[in-house]
Amino acid sequence: MKLHIALRALLPFVLLLSQAASATTMLRADLPELAQTSDAIVHGTVRRVESRWSGDGRRIITDVEIQVTEALKGQAGGTVLVSQPGGRVGDIGQRVSGLATFTPGEEVVVFLVQHGKRAFRVSGMVQGKYQVQRSEDGKSAMAVPEPTGDVLLLDRDSRQPTPSSQRSMSLPELKAAIRTALEQKQAPTRLQEKRP
Repeated sequence: MKLHIALRALLPFVLLLSQAASATTMLRADLPELAQTSDAIVHGTVRRVESRWSGDGRRIITDVEIQVTEALKGQAGGTVLVSQPGGRVGDIGQRVSGLATFTPGEEVVVFLVQHGKRAFRVSGMVQGKYQVQRSEDGKSAMAVPEPTGDVLLLDRDSRQPTPSSQRSMSLPELKAAIRTALEQKQAPTRLQEKRP
């Protein structure tokens, strides 16, 4: 009887530990850092989301095809392919905590890093995606960061837990912030070139 009571008392603690262990931990990336470290930044519409088995048949990969409306950084072309681990094939699913999610028809701004010759990954995982939400009359558009969910963000310097620095803003405001961040990165390089 005492063993049964002890096990029942331990159950909430074990569940708490198992939930904490499943969370993804990553360094917080602010908007200027995402802009400067990404190989490409695109505004576009998700055309296709398709999961498949990896070549070795051990993992599930999800491919996301995005029709590019505007390339804010890099030469992205008419479409970009974003590949990331996880997804569902038939009755089998693999979930990777901390990744951005995509839905066909969704309008997005994504920060991308090159992954192989043809594909990209989302820079900063979930931190590198904004969903564009348009008003009913279509006259205004908000860029809303992807919720971080169970991701534990750490401050880059102190390595202590910290909230996300991303916030919703108008789409023109987001694009202006990206351009400013890219100009700030280029400014020191220009100064160094002028030195004898």
